[in-house]
Amino acid sequence: AARSYPNPPLDPAPDGRLDGASVRSACEASLRRLNTDRIDLMQIHWPDRYVPAFGMTTFHHDQKREGDVPIYETAEALKTLIDEGKIRYIGLSNESTLGVCEWVKACEELGIADKLATIQNSYSLLDRRFDSELAEACDYYNIGLLPWSVLAGGLLSGKYNKNVRGNGLPSSPNSRFNLFPDYMKRWHPDSASKETLEATEEYAKIAADVGITPSELAIAFVRTRKFVKDHGAVIVGATTLEQLKENLAPFDGTPVVLDEDVLKRIDEVHM
Repeated sequence: AARSYPNPPLDPAPDGRLDGASVRSACEASLRRLNTDRIDLMQIHWPDRYVPAFGMTTFHHDQKREGDVPIYETAEALKTLIDEGKIRYIGLSNESTLGVCEWVKACEELGIADKLATIQNSYSLLDRRFDSELAEACDYYNIGLLPWSVLAGGLLSGKYNKNVRGNGLPSSPNSRFNLFPDYMKRWHPDSASKETLEATEEYAKIAADVGITPSELAIAFVRTRKFVKDHGAVIVGATTLEQLKENLAPFDGTPVVLDEDVLKRIDEVHM
């Protein structure tokens, strides 16, 4: 996904919309920055239309905007880039079930339905909205999930909560929620709901019983999801080498396997 402007800057600067010209501009800029002639997966970072954003769960009708770029126009621009050999596959991000279905419809009309490969949405032990209609739609259309924030901004690592059992890495002054007190308030240890914090503690207890860290449990759980196993992949992030090693532990050597009893306990906390 192209998220920054090329150098030197364009005049006028791109506006981040999803019209055909902007899509081409973003693609060309990514190709220059990557010093390559082809992008394997070009992701649409966010829908052009209004959708509930950043953890919001309610659709507000009065926030709908006029002048949205039609999905077909964006898909047509991507098809042109596919035909030119500049991108191979299309990925969606932060998209709704409606959006997925409209994208499938547009790609089918353009003859590139097989190029719609992935969706990058939030998914974790604390955010399982994808489990419902989106899981059904993406399973039907063979679209894999690339989940972001699988540790809920770091909250699920347990490093911000002194009540958490386990051997996860401790928080530091440079940890995200210590540096940015207003960041991701729904998961921030100072502003998250009582239920969210209690669930975090319960998941950490499960991790301790299994013999892994809270982070390893969170990542291993996401890996059990069919919409990740079949066509997707887990996105992990780290700011230190120690964090990276911990995040990769569920993938290295003998992968962590969560049996049905553990998954049942996780579901009980979730419900």
